[in-house]
Amino acid sequence: MKISKIHHIAVICSNYERSKKFYTEVLGLKVLSEVYREERESYKLDLMVNDLYQIELFSFPNPPGRPTQPEAAGLRHLAFEVANINEAVQELKEKGINVEEIRVDPITDKKFTFFQDPDGLPLELYEA
Repeated sequence: MKISKIHHIAVICSNYERSKKFYTEVLGLKVLSEVYREERESYKLDLMVNDLYQIELFSFPNPPGRPTQPEAAGLRHLAFEVANINEAVQELKEKGINVEEIRVDPITDKKFTFFQDPDGLPLELYEA
């Protein structure tokens, strides 16, 4: 098997409208499609990141909470690449998002930081 790229990442949110606003207005992701599946009482919002990767945002009635922070088994965090981390952090702060201090990866010598989506999913900004 030869995997060529990540096709999509699925995220389940607890409040669809709040998360939709966060991913589209705060992070600026482009909506590709939005579908309501009545039989599941669930929305599925397909989001584009720079027309390269797709995030699927799902809503389900009463999803269980995340058991712990990034050290829980499963997805540790979702990282977004940015050209200028200082500008990206400033933009997030202007939109009321709490962002950790910028750190430097000791292996790559690149700058990175973390913040959270409305459900506490750890998100990372990583400077190219």
